[in-house]
Amino acid sequence: MSKLKITQVRSVIGRPQKHRRVIESLGLKRNQTSVVHNDTPAIRGMVFKVRHLVTVEEVK
Repeated sequence: MSKLKITQVRSVIGRPQKHRRVIESLGLKRNQTSVVHNDTPAIRGMVFKVRHLVTVEEVK
């Protein structure tokens, strides 16, 4: 299964509570941090909701 490296590139200050919760559930704690998750539809959906706050790379 492929993996996704998700990096937070923008702050959640001033963002709606839903966006903050999604960022937290992805495991991102502060700006410029990265996490690696399996490429599942659930993770893709969360990334889609906050796509303006994160960058995504495929990791092999």
